[in-house]
Amino acid sequence: MDLKVVLLGFIQGLTEFLPVSSSGHLALAKIFLGMELPPLNYDLVLHVATVLATMIFFAPDSLELLAEWFSGFFSSARRKSAGWRIGWAVIAGTVITSVIGIFLKKYAEEASLNSLAVAAGLIVTSIVLFISRKMGKGCGHVSFMDGIYVGIAQGLAVFPGVSRSGMTIMAGLAAGLSKEEAFRFSFLLSVPAILGATVLKAAEIGGWREFVSTLPPGWYLGALCSFITGLVSLFILKRLVIASKWWLFGIYCLAVGLAAAGAAYLGVW
Repeated sequence: MDLKVVLLGFIQGLTEFLPVSSSGHLALAKIFLGMELPPLNYDLVLHVATVLATMIFFAPDSLELLAEWFSGFFSSARRKSAGWRIGWAVIAGTVITSVIGIFLKKYAEEASLNSLAVAAGLIVTSIVLFISRKMGKGCGHVSFMDGIYVGIAQGLAVFPGVSRSGMTIMAGLAAGLSKEEAFRFSFLLSVPAILGATVLKAAEIGGWREFVSTLPPGWYLGALCSFITGLVSLFILKRLVIASKWWLFGIYCLAVGLAAAGAAYLGVW
């Protein structure tokens, strides 16, 4: 087993939920370490591991909201519930994300091989996080249109270096959601998007058996590491978002982005 595989799992889990772009860190790690891995296959496995962490973290909320959404088909009173609104917002956001993601997929894969492009994405993330410091306190609840706004932000975050959590939470806050609602909706929306991308990628390769055969030895240990560190980073981010301190990660993203850009310009990578 290559320890680099486990290292990538640790990086994915730690950075997936923090607004620092896990895809950007994975891309830079692979470029820096010279790893010859399939472009997206192992990345998707690590993303699935962190999706499982998301589902466990939000399990009580998710089950309640899902029950409310289903009951809305049989009761008009239930159509005023949070689950009904959020359920349709997740569907709308997922459709928008899928359309944008399919259109940008080729460009995102090419960008993941270019450290300068990844650096640019990290700098964009830092700007988004700095802007969030100026956002007012929202108090709204998730609506269908919020799903579209946040779905657009999630679709654009397909580029490595652009933080999915940073973009989607920022979009939610800009739409007037409360910090708690923006945080929760950001990660509820991530589940179908990441699982859908994994299924499509497996289908492109020819099936699950072929998909697994392309993975590096020890991939399951990397996935376990990603799952555990993903849970930890979720707890950290929730506290920071509620405390309005998550913009501080903008300093980190700017530093890493400038360092990667400098290295690319000097020909180090």
